[in-house]
Amino acid sequence: MINKSYVIWNNKGGVGKSTITFHIASVYAEQNPKRDVVVVDMCPQANVSMMLMGGGSKAEERLKKLITKGTPQTVVGYITDNITRYDTSNLDNYMIQLSSYNENLTKNIYLLSGDGNLELIAPLLSERADATPLSERDTPWVNVHSIIKVLTEKGPSKNRPCTYFIDTNPSFSIYTQIAILSGQYLLVPINADDSSIFAITGLFNLIWGSTEPHPVYGKYTFSSKVDRFKMDRPKIALLLGNRFTQKVGAAHAFKALSDEAIKKMYEEYKNKPDRFVEPKSEVDNQENFENQFSAELRDFNSAGVVAANQGIPLSKMDKTVYKVYKESIQVSKDQRDKCKKVIEDIVKKL
Repeated sequence: MINKSYVIWNNKGGVGKSTITFHIASVYAEQNPKRDVVVVDMCPQANVSMMLMGGGSKAEERLKKLITKGTPQTVVGYITDNITRYDTSNLDNYMIQLSSYNENLTKNIYLLSGDGNLELIAPLLSERADATPLSERDTPWVNVHSIIKVLTEKGPSKNRPCTYFIDTNPSFSIYTQIAILSGQYLLVPINADDSSIFAITGLFNLIWGSTEPHPVYGKYTFSSKVDRFKMDRPKIALLLGNRFTQKVGAAHAFKALSDEAIKKMYEEYKNKPDRFVEPKSEVDNQENFENQFSAELRDFNSAGVVAANQGIPLSKMDKTVYKVYKESIQVSKDQRDKCKKVIEDIVKKL
């Protein structure tokens, strides 16, 4: 049995990481009934957790109950029990089966919920990670940064392979670092705007380090410590051009910005191809790179509003009118089908 793990991250906010995670994970679970799927929400805002638990105020109440348990049934509960060396082998103490909370989801999808207290325990995690080693074999930085990575080698069932999707925060705080190192593969959502294009350079500098390390601070960076401890970084699998949060103007303007982002990523590929997954065929020009390493997400408009508010995957959206906070929202079948196909095409690439 081979487990897989995908981390969804970009160091820019507002690119739709949580929304993308919700749609990809729910469709992946539908299309792979012989695998378990676990969403790990490593963002204190817990947006993907609330979508998966049915959205709206009811999901907020469900999340509150998980957070306020004696041992939080969340990422915070799992991480703190690991830090204090408590037995975490029974994943039922931390994960939930989402079909018990959201009837629109298949029975093979689980959640390790997000938790706002992740922000509060960040100083503790940093302190533990930077503790003075007690011996040559003692590696506190590795131990802390591997907590979720070790989890991804397990699964809810001993008899079924599992695929993990790890949602993240745009910050590069310690919990984001833990999330990044937990994935085998990296999915990079971007908007078609200049700040997303500039963020690509930042992403590479943060994960792999700058070309010229700082003479004073260089040895303290995340990338230098990953190198020192010979830890594996995720391989870039897909660049996701995202229109979820865009008020899209002319299509050619969107395409121009999208092309620039792909060009920048292709330049990185030419310099360091080992930072990307192995391509299925030769990549010797930008067009070949785009075909294998990029996908464009269309603007979901009203379908996206309903999906996020009520936790409904596109495949289960079978009505034309939905109530969202007492407002009637119309969702055309044509729009829904086009959006559904886009997500299914991405899932096929994973």
